[in-house]
Amino acid sequence: MALGDEIRSDLDKMVGKPWSIRDGNVVPDNDDVGLYNNDAVKLDAVYLYADLLGSTKLARDFTPQVAGKVIRASLRTASLVIKEFEGEIRSYDGDRVMGIFIGGSKNSNAATAALKINAAMQEIVQPALYAKLPTLERDGYQPRMCVGIASGEAFIARAGVRGSSDLVSIGRAPNVAAKLSDIRESGTWRTYITAQVYNRLKDDAKLSEGTNMWEARNANVGGEQMTIYRSHYRWSV
Repeated sequence: MALGDEIRSDLDKMVGKPWSIRDGNVVPDNDDVGLYNNDAVKLDAVYLYADLLGSTKLARDFTPQVAGKVIRASLRTASLVIKEFEGEIRSYDGDRVMGIFIGGSKNSNAATAALKINAAMQEIVQPALYAKLPTLERDGYQPRMCVGIASGEAFIARAGVRGSSDLVSIGRAPNVAAKLSDIRESGTWRTYITAQVYNRLKDDAKLSEGTNMWEARNANVGGEQMTIYRSHYRWSV
């Protein structure tokens, strides 16, 4: 079959056929979702994106070998924290990792994971990288990750072709979480959550010795004005 005919045939199946959507109570794996039959799993979930800061400086000022070690160390650290707090990892995109949290404590688990990622990057990853890769400290690079978190209904489908497919999350929650992880502010703000996530936090994910760890602010997120909450707190691991 010619390439053009194959594309037309696939489009006819994907666009012309209705979705087969089912409610999910676990985060699906690749094999749980059909590739060609418009299969999708609907989840009420919290999405967390952890994005490495300073990637442009890494690529510009350091060798690929050094930059690669920074990215790998950061992604592995964030992934270990996400898994520790019952998040499921379904996507890596360059220097960013996505975690999906479900269940009754999903909002607090995601927020706690974010604060622990912030601590781990500063208290563990940075000293280790500076010890092994002194050019990072000499040239002023600080390994940090910005984390965005949003909650809501999303559905998970499979995209690509046989042998080269991956799960994609479709909905407002993953989109907003990704946009929040792109925020770049001066100072030590590293974690951003929606008001919906904040309003469902347990006290131990909201307060530190009686002080609120989160500050409300208005922000334009992907063209939408909304109230979000930001934090500079670290929760040591």
